[in-house]
Amino acid sequence: MLIDFVPDTSGVSLAESYAFIKAPGGAPANVACAVSKLGGNAAFIGKVGDDEFGRMLVDILKKNGVNTDGVCFDEEARTALAFVTLRKDGEREFMFYRNPSADMLLKESELNVGLIKQAKVFHYGSISLITEPCRSAHLAAMKAAREGGALLSYDPNVRLPLWPSHEAARSGIKSIWYEADFIKVSDDEVQFLTQEDPEKEDVVMSLWHDKLKMLLVTDGEKGCRYLTKNFKGRVTGFSVKAVDTTGAGDSFVGALLTAVARDSSIFDDEPKLREALTFANACGAMCTTQKGAIPALPTAADAEKFVSNSKAQ
Repeated sequence: MLIDFVPDTSGVSLAESYAFIKAPGGAPANVACAVSKLGGNAAFIGKVGDDEFGRMLVDILKKNGVNTDGVCFDEEARTALAFVTLRKDGEREFMFYRNPSADMLLKESELNVGLIKQAKVFHYGSISLITEPCRSAHLAAMKAAREGGALLSYDPNVRLPLWPSHEAARSGIKSIWYEADFIKVSDDEVQFLTQEDPEKEDVVMSLWHDKLKMLLVTDGEKGCRYLTKNFKGRVTGFSVKAVDTTGAGDSFVGALLTAVARDSSIFDDEPKLREALTFANACGAMCTTQKGAIPALPTAADAEKFVSNSKAQ
């Protein structure tokens, strides 16, 4: 979890920006808040600096109903910062300040294993795999979650500026690929990981493995593609005026994981899955209509209303 500094004007470079809006961020934290806002039960595991920003982030988790028993404070390192440029189409470019930041210094001994073992779903990204000691903590947390009977959910959330090289990113992200029950990747990430055309079905299939219950590819406003052991298909998205795409994928994942935690038979029931993915697409679309990830996350009532209004139109 970190602070995103977002320019107050879209379509300008970092150097051209006069002012920045301070927005809480970090993909797994966004997902935790998304789950909680949709009426699910979420907890966050991670580390922030024992500083103003770190305490602010923990307060934001609490205000959003997320359990913070797994959050540690580091007395030496600062909370991570990212400066994010918003292009005219709302897409982003990142510049990170973490050398090292508190999140990179989470140790295995600091994990709240009891909390992890209570989870029905354990969700994680790949940024925590880049450096030690956080990498070992991440792997130990996955192991504890598996022992506790959780489904493992992986959204790599590729952030190339944080990895030493493109090749290191590919191998690091794939190093835990075969552990997951559920993987969500964007079309851009499919292209990066395979170095081939993400529109081609055989390219997406190359990312499938037999332990997976579902592989999901998000295609921005076009919606998403799904692949399970028994069926595959595409669910169309919703067209909105995008202001800031930060957190859209996390809003989508939060909605889907909330549905999975309530009813894991969703992987075997295509109509039920399509309904959940339509709702998740709506949550992702709604999140792009205002700046910052967490403030833009919809409630279940807002998302249901958005879906029914879209159907009516």
